Amino acid sequence: MTDLTTTVTWVDVRERRPRIGDPVAVAITGRYPAQDAAESGTTQRERFWLVRTMYFTDEHLDEDGVVHRDCFVDSDEVVRFAYDPDSDDSVTHWAELPTLPGEATHLLLGDDVRPALRKAWDTRPGN
Repeated sequence: MTDLTTTVTWVDVRERRPRIGDPVAVAITGRYPAQDAAESGTTQRERFWLVRTMYFTDEHLDEDGVVHRDCFVDSDEVVRFAYDPDSDDSVTHWAELPTLPGEATHLLLGDDVRPALRKAWDTRPGN
């Protein structure tokens, strides 16, 4: 019997950062739309808090040649930094991604994929 439940432990970015290169879930807070749009006077800025996947790096070179240090980067190459209350969006917490359903790893390749998928699909939550 396979258990598909998992526990996520959130870490406050003010206390500790993930290892460099690790993909993580991050909690991002800020205000939308960004300050530039709000300055037009026609748009009210709304606060938000959401979860996204990103990776942490000690150095990221963006398309414009700007080097960002100690930052989180998402799949669209958007860079976010550890919590800054004056930012339009910043990371407050991070968590290690859970393992694959029914597995003890985050990655399977080749011949191991089909059996693991079949096992996960055949398992019902709570079993």
